[in-house]
This record gives sequence, C-alpha cells and structure tokens, in this order.
Amino acid sequence: MSLEKDIELFAKSVGLELYDISVARDGDDTIYRVNVLSGTFEDGKRKGVSLDECVNLTRLISPLLDVKPPVSGDYRLEVGSAGIERKISSLRQFEMSVGERVALTVKPKDKIRGLLVKVVDSKIFLDVEGEEVVVDFSQIAKAKTYFEW
Repeated sequence: MSLEKDIELFAKSVGLELYDISVARDGDDTIYRVNVLSGTFEDGKRKGVSLDECVNLTRLISPLLDVKPPVSGDYRLEVGSAGIERKISSLRQFEMSVGERVALTVKPKDKIRGLLVKVVDSKIFLDVEGEEVVVDFSQIAKAKTYFEW
C-alpha cells in the first residue's frame, strides 16, 4: 500500500479526511505537510479541525514515517487543517468541497464564482446566482474555495 493510502486510513480512523499532501521548502528546511478536513458535518456544513485532532493524527503517522520516510534527508512533519479557503486541484478535492463556495478560472481566462452543488464524472455543477452552470474539469485552469463574509 502507498504511503498516501496509509495516511488516509489513519486520518479516517480518527474522523478526518485526507485533503492533500505536499512537500515544501522553508530556507534549508524541508516540510512534509498533511492537510485534512473534518469528516463530520453539522447543520449541513463541514466542521472545523481542532488542534487536538491534528496532534492526534501527527502521533499516529509519525511512527509510520519513521519506517517509510516520505523524503530523503531531514524533514519536519506538519499536520493541519486544509482551511476554509484552499486550492482545489483534483476531482476528489471538488467532491470534498461540495456545499462550499468556489471560485474558478476557466480557460481561456473567464472567472466564475458560485456554490458547488455536485460533481458528476468530470462535470462540476455550480449554482451561480440561482442559475445552474456546468463546467468540465478539463476546462478549469485554477480553482479554490472561498469564504463570503
């Protein structure tokens, strides 16, 4: 099984969903980031991720990373919430963001903002001011969730 699948299983075991994994550089430091969302919904909205949940998941996956290092050399593990405003780069991430507001840049450079209603195959369905807008995933250049104050 892949390291990502193992981390995903650990996250599910504590009520979280793996959103993404990335490797970043901060000066001479290498950071292995694991971003998660809550697997729990309240009043139709996804709950936030607490610091205690992040610490718990860190304790679960640290021994795994000792056995299967994710990168060569020294690195720092960071487990955190994917956040309320986050980049969407895969169909899976679109599926995880249903019910949230999204901003899309569609090829060539059109911008669309609306409520993500559903994802069917490679089609993204949005409610844009009461109108249904359907965008094929292949036409999306950039996407992110956003919070409307």
